[in-house]
Amino acid sequence: MTLKQLAVLLALAALWGGSYLLIRIAVPAFGPMSLMAARVSIAAVVLAIGLYFTGRAPTELRDNIGPLLVIGAAHGAVPFTLIASAEVHLTASLSAVLGATVPLFTLLIGSVWLKQRVSATRALGLVMGVIGVAVLVGWSPMALTRETILSVAALLLASASYAFAGLYTRKTLAHVPSTTIALGQQIAAATWLIVPALLNRPHFPIPANALWAVLALAVLCTSLAFLLYFYLLAEIGAVRTQTVTYLVPVFGMAWGAIFLDEPITRGMLVGLAVILSSVLLVNGVPRASVVKAVAS
Repeated sequence: MTLKQLAVLLALAALWGGSYLLIRIAVPAFGPMSLMAARVSIAAVVLAIGLYFTGRAPTELRDNIGPLLVIGAAHGAVPFTLIASAEVHLTASLSAVLGATVPLFTLLIGSVWLKQRVSATRALGLVMGVIGVAVLVGWSPMALTRETILSVAALLLASASYAFAGLYTRKTLAHVPSTTIALGQQIAAATWLIVPALLNRPHFPIPANALWAVLALAVLCTSLAFLLYFYLLAEIGAVRTQTVTYLVPVFGMAWGAIFLDEPITRGMLVGLAVILSSVLLVNGVPRASVVKAVAS
C-alpha cells in the first residue's frame, strides 16, 4: 500500500468516525428523522455531482428501483435514524465503538438466512463480541437507565440492519456498479425519510453549529467518504479496504474526546479491544502477505 493509499484509508476512517461526533452535535436541534433526511438528501445531490465530474455517473438506477429501496431502508433510513435516536442519550464515543459490531451481525444473519457455515473460531468470535458489548456497557460511567439500555439496543439493531443490507446487496445487486448502489441508496433513503421528517420538523431557528454539523455530515462523512471508498476499492481491493472497520471506532472515540470532552474510560478501551478481537476471529486473521501489504 502506498503512502497516498494509506492516507486515503485513514481519511476515510476519520470521516466515518467523525459522523458519530456530528450526529451528537446536530441531533438535539434537528431530531433524528429530520437530521437524517437532510443528511441523505444533501448527500445524494453532492454525490451525484461528484460522480458526474469524476466520470463515474451511475447507470441502471431505474432497472433496480425495488432492491435499491430495500438498501435505502436497511443501509440508510433505518440505521441512520436508530443511531441518531441513540445519540440523544449516549456519547459519540460509545456509539462509535458499538458500531464496530456490524461484522458480528453479518456472520449471525448469514448463518441463519444464507445457511453459511459457522466454524468454532467464528462462534468463539460471536461469544467474545457479546462479552465485549457487555463490558463496554456495564463498565460505562453512564447510569443504566431505561433510556440508556434502549439506546444501546438501537445501536445494535442499526448494526444488524447494516449487516443485512450488506448481505442483501451481495445477493441481489452483485451485478450493479457500486456507484449506482451508493447514489441509489441515498435517493431511496431520502424517499423513506421525507414524510416522517416533514411530520417531525425541527423547531426554528436551528443553532449554527447544528447546521454546520449536518452539512459536514452529508458532504464530508457521506458523499466524500463514498468517493474515497470507491477509490480504495479500485486501488487496493475489497479486503484491504475493509481494514477501515478497525479504525473507525478509534477515530470516533478520539473525536468525541477532543471536541466534546467525552471521557475515554477503561471500560471503553477494554470493550473495544474485545469487540475488535472478536471481529478478527469472525473475519479471519489476515494472512501475513496481506498484513505486510497493508503495512508497506
